[in-house]
Parts: sequence; structure tokens; C-alpha cells
Amino acid sequence: MKKRKRIVHVNQHVIKRNRKHNENSAPLTCKTYNKNEYAYEVNLTGTGKVVYSPNKPLSCGAQVWIETYDPIILDGEKILWA
Repeated sequence: MKKRKRIVHVNQHVIKRNRKHNENSAPLTCKTYNKNEYAYEVNLTGTGKVVYSPNKPLSCGAQVWIETYDPIILDGEKILWA
């Protein structure tokens, strides 16, 4: 089975909206090949790397993110395997 890459980044737009509207939406975006999940806390179960790429950001605009091929745990309970 091929391992798929997971990307985690802080969504600045959510943080700004939370501050402006006194909300508490989850600011961490966890991208897999087919969906986005949102969380307040992300635990890496294996190895990962932090990427800074200001000249080639993600399609969402993120310039800094974490990449891993291992499962990640969102908010202490939900596990993203793929």
C-alpha cells in the first residue's frame, strides 16, 4: 500500500476571523489527497518535516507547513490514515 502525504498548516484566515468575530473555529488545516480536516491540535505519530516555501506556496496560500507520510491524530482522537 502506497503511503500518502499529509500536509498540516495554520490557517491565518481562520485566526483573523476568530479574532474579529470573537469565534473559536479550528485554525489547523490537515490536507490529505482527497479531503481537508480541521483541528485545534495535531499529533504526528511518526516523522515529518517543516517546509518554508515563500516562492511556491500551497494552493491555499500557505508558505509554511508540515509534511508527513505517517498517520496523524487530530484533537486527541481522530486518526487520519490516508
